[in-house]
Amino acid sequence: MKEKLSKIVEEALAGIENSEHLEKLNEIRVAYLGKKGELTSVLKGMKDVLPEDRPKVGQMVNDARAVIEEKLEAKKAAFEKRILEEKIASETIDVTLPGHTPVAGHKHPNTIALDDVERIFIGMGYEVVEGPEIEYDYYNFEALNIPANHPAKDEQDTFYINSDIVLRTQTSSVQVHEMEKGKLPIRMIAPGRVFRSDEVDATHSPSFNQIEGLVIDENVTFADLKGTLAEFAKEMFGEKTKVRFRPHHFPFTEPSAEMDVSCFKCGGSGCRFCKGEGWIEILGCGMVHPRVLEMRDIDAVKYQGFAFGIGLERIALLKYEIDDMRLLYENDVRFLSQF
Repeated sequence: MKEKLSKIVEEALAGIENSEHLEKLNEIRVAYLGKKGELTSVLKGMKDVLPEDRPKVGQMVNDARAVIEEKLEAKKAAFEKRILEEKIASETIDVTLPGHTPVAGHKHPNTIALDDVERIFIGMGYEVVEGPEIEYDYYNFEALNIPANHPAKDEQDTFYINSDIVLRTQTSSVQVHEMEKGKLPIRMIAPGRVFRSDEVDATHSPSFNQIEGLVIDENVTFADLKGTLAEFAKEMFGEKTKVRFRPHHFPFTEPSAEMDVSCFKCGGSGCRFCKGEGWIEILGCGMVHPRVLEMRDIDAVKYQGFAFGIGLERIALLKYEIDDMRLLYENDVRFLSQF
């Protein structure tokens, strides 16, 4: 029995010494010390040992177990130490290496342009307000003097949720909500997303951004409108920028006009950017129609107002000399990182 136990211990210690990883070490533990291991088999054979020899044999088995366990623990500790050292070495930070500058995001060109527009008008005493993107047909059309049979209400131009609710086609609806509050005078701009049933191309999109402006006060004239927008153009595109107003028609303003700015690329002499005309159309505007004021119970004799609508994408395209509106929405990092 002594020789058998000595052989078991010798084989176990050799296996432990030659183990290359913790998994192998665990296999040896199970093979020699487990419930079906070699030493357990010896203990199960104690019935064949003379009664007077059993204590001696049991002590030899316990001694053998202690030797194997001690070697197993020592080898396990060595493995764990090596693993820890390798982990520390792999995670070591060389503080002498140059740092890596984190890649940070920045504002979208639309947001930059909007910040500029808001800065200019806030400097003139305007308030920035918001309104719902899902709007009642009444606020989007009728309250702006757009009758039921007006072409702008055609389903080809407007996204209808039902007969009474639409995706707003213009931020002009926000001015109606502001007038309903009954607080005069009003000086506001309302930036926001609008929706129209347009095909996607270089200058059109079914979803884009518009900035509505509105002033209502006593003794407001078209001259105030012209002066305000001329100052805006100079602040946005440069001190040398000139403006011109061309007659136009909008149902909710009378008189109405479209405003052009002198091409800031060629100074008005004509170039590819302005298509050789020297002028670039930038916004629509006009005096608030008396009917619009009356529908909001505002005295159209005492109070007058002017309104204007600016396409935010158009501002961004002009400001950064971009010739395709789709670039603003394709999320191409190569393009966006230039701003």
